[in-house]
Amino acid sequence: MESIEPSRRLTDRRSFLASAAVGVGALGAGRLLAHPAPASADDRLTKGDVAILQFLAAAELLEADLWEQYNELGGIQDRERPGGSGNKPYTRALSVLDKDLPQYVHDNADDEQSHANFINAYLAANGAEPINLDKFRTLPGSKATGARNIGRLTNLMELTIDTSWWTRYRSPSQNPDLGDTLPQAVPDLAVGKHPAIPRSDDDLTPRKHLQAIANTAAFHFGTIEQGGTSLYASLAQRVTSPEVLRILLSIGPTETMHFQTWQDKAGNAPPLTDPTTGLTFPDLNRRSELYKPNLIMPEPTKFLDRKFPVCSIIRPSQTEGAAVGAAKFLTAMGLFNGQSPEFFAGVTALAQAADAAQRQ
Repeated sequence: MESIEPSRRLTDRRSFLASAAVGVGALGAGRLLAHPAPASADDRLTKGDVAILQFLAAAELLEADLWEQYNELGGIQDRERPGGSGNKPYTRALSVLDKDLPQYVHDNADDEQSHANFINAYLAANGAEPINLDKFRTLPGSKATGARNIGRLTNLMELTIDTSWWTRYRSPSQNPDLGDTLPQAVPDLAVGKHPAIPRSDDDLTPRKHLQAIANTAAFHFGTIEQGGTSLYASLAQRVTSPEVLRILLSIGPTETMHFQTWQDKAGNAPPLTDPTTGLTFPDLNRRSELYKPNLIMPEPTKFLDRKFPVCSIIRPSQTEGAAVGAAKFLTAMGLFNGQSPEFFAGVTALAQAADAAQRQ
């Protein structure tokens, strides 16, 4: 995402907030978002706290969209998550990693939508504008059996996935907050464009091709949730209100619980080479300790300054530029391939406003 001038940034943020009627949870439909959110009328929330919550609301709506796509095809469709009808071959491929994986997908989808609903409701209750992205639900989704034929916010069919989080959480000495760069667990995922859901029923065969798609999804699950883990920890350092801090400290650890689950399941991805695309998943058990699948607890590493003893931590947690960094990370992943310039400008403006927040 490109840097933009302050006057242009304000316009883009206003346009983004004004993009559609509110339609999330109890907020109801028909209310238009007309301008950037000010502090609440009773001054309980600072302008910075509002900006942080608005960015997180947008992030959670985007997460909810991608998890809904996963649930439609490979999760459990019920009263909580009624969309889609499931795709049995894809669900079986996901279940190779864990027989309960469809339940985990369902619950992750439900959790992210609850985060978006709550943050938006809290913004509205405090006189600030909630976030609505319905105008941007224009991307085509999967045409495979089980998926709904509706517009999407995110694209799960052209992903370039950074799996360096795998080695980052296993390193005893390196930390991206200290300038370190960690190697990829699955190098092939970091180049090219890979589907994490079947694009059509043509992707359901051959078997190893479909399993490669399920493996891709497994590593994408972990990639998304480790990002949320770091984002909440980073932005919590910028809020002013104790209640807003409580919100971030209460939602953020659920992202960590998701991440821990998906890191464990990704370790069960069978090593293989996709006969259709050549995408290779290595046998991580045959590599050094930096790659061992059973090392799922965060290895103590350097923190704040190399002079201190190692400590088991979330990493990264640097607060400077955290929101813009998250937006750029998701964009580089290909998650928004096909979105409009207005979408990118709006997300960038929200991210820059969140990064500009200062604790008072």
